[in-house]
Amino acid sequence: MYALLLPGLAFLLLFKYTPMYGILIAFQDFNIFGGIGGSDWVGLAQFEKLIHSSDFMNVLINTLVISLYKIVILFPIPVLIALLLNEVKRMFFKRTIQTVIYLPHFLSWVIISGSFITILSPAGGLVNEIIRSFGGHPVSFLTDNQFFRSVIVFTAGWKETGWNAIVFIAAIAGIEQEQYEAAAIDGAGRIRQMISITLPGILPTVVLMFILRIGSLLEAGTEQILTMYNPLVYQTGDVIGTYVYRLGLGQQDYSFSTAVGLFNSVVGFVLVLSGNMLSRKFLNRSIW
Repeated sequence: MYALLLPGLAFLLLFKYTPMYGILIAFQDFNIFGGIGGSDWVGLAQFEKLIHSSDFMNVLINTLVISLYKIVILFPIPVLIALLLNEVKRMFFKRTIQTVIYLPHFLSWVIISGSFITILSPAGGLVNEIIRSFGGHPVSFLTDNQFFRSVIVFTAGWKETGWNAIVFIAAIAGIEQEQYEAAAIDGAGRIRQMISITLPGILPTVVLMFILRIGSLLEAGTEQILTMYNPLVYQTGDVIGTYVYRLGLGQQDYSFSTAVGLFNSVVGFVLVLSGNMLSRKFLNRSIW
């Protein structure tokens, strides 16, 4: 039986743990011609540079703000969708809604970003045409720092909300139907059944997904923002992932960008441990 684990362990070792050797770059003044073995060691100098970098503090704040927006606004919506879909009794209608809200997940951010750039364009975009029809002035959503974060959160919700609801729909399907039947006999309506049976039934899954989401607090959506932002909105839209990309590939500062990425990973690991500990202490539920 344990032999069946070998392919999975080999995959993890080869593709997940072996590349971690590259973390050493964060402690070096990396020279691309000398490689890891031929580059000078600088200890924690890259991390000191990171802490004292004014650009990084702005990037860190942007990352936290966008991530918190996504958690506070977007995390409850899949739970709500799963609860509402559970109340739909006509299977054709239910499956049609599910299919429609799942579809955006299968589109790449390049396609979605291109679509929203066109829709939100101040020169003939659908949204601005509607604003004009009501007598308003065109809004440059993707070049205005005031609106950029809202666009990021909205488009992320449009793409992933339906897909994220799958986990909660599956959790609801695992609840024993006898509980609903017994509640109905006792006179409980659909709302009461939702509050007293469905929500407690999926609470462990909600806690698990929330802890995992906290672990990616510093992942604000690098691919999404890379395809939507521009230098005009760096002030509010530049996050750790895009910052690492600009430094690593744009300026070829591999050591500093690796230090930023390592800082991101360590903080995410600490957040997962902290969230799991708090959940175990206050909710008596945890991942391990």
